[in-house]
Amino acid sequence: MTGEPILSRDALARIAEAVRRAEAATVGEIVVLVAARAGTYRSAPLAFALACGLLAPWPLILLTPWSAVSIALAQACVALGALGFGLHPRLRMALVPRAIRESRAHEAARREFRSRGLCRTPGRTGILIYLACAEGHAEIVADSGVAVRVPAEAWTASIAVLLAALRRGDMEAGLVAAVERVGAILASELPDGADGPAVLSNRVIVVD
Repeated sequence: MTGEPILSRDALARIAEAVRRAEAATVGEIVVLVAARAGTYRSAPLAFALACGLLAPWPLILLTPWSAVSIALAQACVALGALGFGLHPRLRMALVPRAIRESRAHEAARREFRSRGLCRTPGRTGILIYLACAEGHAEIVADSGVAVRVPAEAWTASIAVLLAALRRGDMEAGLVAAVERVGAILASELPDGADGPAVLSNRVIVVD
């Protein structure tokens, strides 16, 4: 992803500090991961261009005296224009149904949970706060040591606060608030004990 970073260095440091504070009162291990997008959706522009190309000739056949060659050229132009339209990242995302975007982000959150080692903590107390910016999707994935004490519904308010802040354009505030809420729940259900030092870094993971 080119251009401005998703989060500034100062913002990353403040979120990491919020994670440190939250973990000070719990044996839970919180990891924050921010992804520019959960998927590339390469097929969306092609499907859109194909649909436009298939539909384009019919109004011309019915409403104009154009020759077959002229209609074929117009069809090609429409398909190419639709393809160019769909290649723009924001417009491409708009072509993808919400259910598909959410499913892709859901899969990505679980993949990141496994690949980042959150399922290998002592006591299985890893918890991932995952945000896919392009999809506008946030998810909290908890390992078994947390899930047996905290139902999945307990994270709903934290996700809602994060997404509301994202819509306002204040991602940092949303992530800090989500960390604090998650930390408070963990401190209540899984308070700090003698399980040793944290094994996962507090550093925010950013995936472009």
